Amino acid sequence: MKAFFSAILLLLLAHGASAAKPLNFVLILVDDLGWMDLACQGSKYYETPHLDRLAAEGMRFTDAYAACAVCSPTRAAVQTGRYPGRLGVTDWIRSRFQGGKIPEDKKNPSGYTGGRNRRFLVPKNALWMESSEVTIAELLKPAGYVSCHIGKWHLGADDWYPQKQGYDFNFGGCDYGQPPNYFDPFSQPKHRHPMIRAGIPHLPGRKKGQYLSDREAEEAVAFIEQHKDKPFFLNMDNYAVHTPIQAKVEVTAKYEKKPKTNQKSAKYAAMVESVDDCAGRIMETLEQHGIAERTVIIFTSDNGGLQGPTNNAPLRSGKGYAYEGGIRVPLIVKGPGVEGGTTSSEPVTSVDYLPTIAEMAGLDLPKGVEIDGISLVEHLKSNGKKPLGREAIYWHFPHYRHNPGPYSIIRQGPWKLIHFYDGPMELYNLKEDLGEKKNLASAMPGKVKELDAQLLAHLKSIGAKMPKPNPEKK
Repeated sequence: MKAFFSAILLLLLAHGASAAKPLNFVLILVDDLGWMDLACQGSKYYETPHLDRLAAEGMRFTDAYAACAVCSPTRAAVQTGRYPGRLGVTDWIRSRFQGGKIPEDKKNPSGYTGGRNRRFLVPKNALWMESSEVTIAELLKPAGYVSCHIGKWHLGADDWYPQKQGYDFNFGGCDYGQPPNYFDPFSQPKHRHPMIRAGIPHLPGRKKGQYLSDREAEEAVAFIEQHKDKPFFLNMDNYAVHTPIQAKVEVTAKYEKKPKTNQKSAKYAAMVESVDDCAGRIMETLEQHGIAERTVIIFTSDNGGLQGPTNNAPLRSGKGYAYEGGIRVPLIVKGPGVEGGTTSSEPVTSVDYLPTIAEMAGLDLPKGVEIDGISLVEHLKSNGKKPLGREAIYWHFPHYRHNPGPYSIIRQGPWKLIHFYDGPMELYNLKEDLGEKKNLASAMPGKVKELDAQLLAHLKSIGAKMPKPNPEKK
């Protein structure tokens, strides 16, 4: 009941008599968008006027994080409000064309894997997010919401597609981690796998040569227009700006003429602009139908930017890595009661969106489910002045990907400890060293011990699968 009255109060503050109408929700989750990939975040090369306007009309978070440095774990965390380590989805899920064959017993892989030359065996990653998990769509459905997923899903195949997880409509959501092609019919005719040759499931070609972000925008506009008179949830998960780096020729040409900065890929810049255009069309449609003022928009990314196509400086490194460039992402929230043009340095993460939406919708959290996230409602209403009171944020990636291998992370206040299981600990003070240039671990063993104990206790409490010593390692 407390959540219900908080939502009503939020609406009353913003709109008075119109408070009787429920809020709509649009969650935009862009694939691989880096922390510095928006003009309002500081980019001097990319152009993002619509998202800059969204920031001017809402709250922009400077210390927002993805739940993982790669996509599927973050996507699962967004959908459920639960940490990847609790879900057992701790690495990106292999699609069928990448060897992710669904077992006949339809049970997720268990056990450990590893080579004799590695010090640790690591847990096998899931091939899907379990159907028993409660998604945002499933949370909202009993309250009369109609839900639509558009774009990348990457949380399992067939039996684990969006329409099996509470979504009434699904356009393009499948087991793909990236599109075969960004131009309609979105296929690779010469690919060895028949699915890739056919294009994107649930998004058949219809305008040859149309850019994928434009098609996603069309589906979003159509959904909003068809359901504008009832409460809706739009899960807008752009496939861009993931590889392959493909963009419109005319937009690319514009950026080729611009002065380069440390961000200098004209094609990538054009992809960023396509995402901005998609967001702009959604915002325009909401305004045209008079529902913008009772629609909450959450805009963010599933992990840090990929090094090469973009540059995340002043953050260190990029997608896939434990450093800030791999996990820190843009976040903008616009909605009733949120003062425009405000910024917050409160650390927030992917698991916070489900409890935030639940409170704004006046709904209780799923019963019998451990939710790791914290609602941002009071923080948003206070213009960022009321802290969340959270002890720490955690990450868990128990897999070999880049040197030095598996890791877990804790961020508490300005302190960030990276526990590398096959390498030395690393400790940084992000307030003084955003670029993570000075490892303080050897100089502050007490702080390392304190944070590591807290980190390991957390991992144990959520049942996270841990790396274990490899008996074959000589």
